Amino acid sequence: MSKAFETNEYRNLFAEYGYDETEIQNRMKNIWQTIFFGNDDEKFYFEVGDDMGFVTDTGNNDVRTEGQSYAMMAAVQMDNKDVFDRVWKWTKTYMWMDYGVNAGYFAWSVGLDGVKNSEGPVPDGEEFFAMALFFARERWGDGVGIFNYSQEARDILHACLHNKYPMWNLENKLIKFVPNLEISDPSYHVPNFYELFALWANEEDRQFWADAAVASREYLKIACHPVTGLNAEYAEYDGTPHNRDNHHRFYSDSYRVALNIGLDSVWFSPDEELSKAMERLQKFFCESNPGELNNYIYEVDGTRIDEPILHPVALIATNAAASLATNALKTAEENARKCVEKFWNTPLRTGDRRYYDNFLYLFCFMALSGNYKIYK
Repeated sequence: MSKAFETNEYRNLFAEYGYDETEIQNRMKNIWQTIFFGNDDEKFYFEVGDDMGFVTDTGNNDVRTEGQSYAMMAAVQMDNKDVFDRVWKWTKTYMWMDYGVNAGYFAWSVGLDGVKNSEGPVPDGEEFFAMALFFARERWGDGVGIFNYSQEARDILHACLHNKYPMWNLENKLIKFVPNLEISDPSYHVPNFYELFALWANEEDRQFWADAAVASREYLKIACHPVTGLNAEYAEYDGTPHNRDNHHRFYSDSYRVALNIGLDSVWFSPDEELSKAMERLQKFFCESNPGELNNYIYEVDGTRIDEPILHPVALIATNAAASLATNALKTAEENARKCVEKFWNTPLRTGDRRYYDNFLYLFCFMALSGNYKIYK
């Protein structure tokens, strides 16, 4: 399969499976519209004054670097510079820290009034900020000040590697769960981003990012269970689950791994071992007990925990995005189609927990429709 990085051609798996192209694109636009500009009980993006905006984590009633960086990535993919700039200005105004050991990072949780709930950073926000800013440079050109997008991106990546507490382990090249803790979160691993950082970061750090892309793909292979394909929320550097407050289980964070592997498969070609891991994941959800499996928490070996999951729509969406990797394997095609069909027939989530589910819904729909692209 051709690399989209080289060909600028992106798979539209919905179209490949026979869905109407006009309906696909109209639905893509409607998802964006609902999340950002829908009714108050649908959207979670809010504008402040003439030039700022933020995303609310509706389940926790705060603003997170995760959500702000996701909003910026969505905005640049959808070519909406106004939303992008509003969110970035709010983020730099209220979340960025220019003091202490975390100077150059962003506070991961901030109140709706802009007051920091914590001065600790979480690396997934930084990597998405940097990638979205680089894409903004390519789509709209660099501006001045904080809108000199590429400079802001390079500054973020410099801080990630050169602060007192770097966000990556500089020896094994793996992203940390938080800068001062030597464990990882498999869902933070986006090797397709690191491939691009290796082209656009400060020159002295480019080899690190190239190595990090390789290291992350190898890490994901050992973080995904060899039978079920499930991965823990937090994991040691050897891929084994890290038992911290039950985060050793396949739970909310974990779902993003399938999306990340699927998107990496489109941008930089499938990795056979990771494709097989996603094949196992889809087999687990499609064949073991279909209809029931999307409703529970699991140990990574597939043992069911009789507790309901928080984000069932997110899980359905990311299982479908895994098809971008597994569909390269003939034996996986039936399950891949089942996961995509289930996602297609699942509406956006409503209610207080809609933020996480619907962001992953948006990203998975973008990826499956050929709308989650590299800009270079």
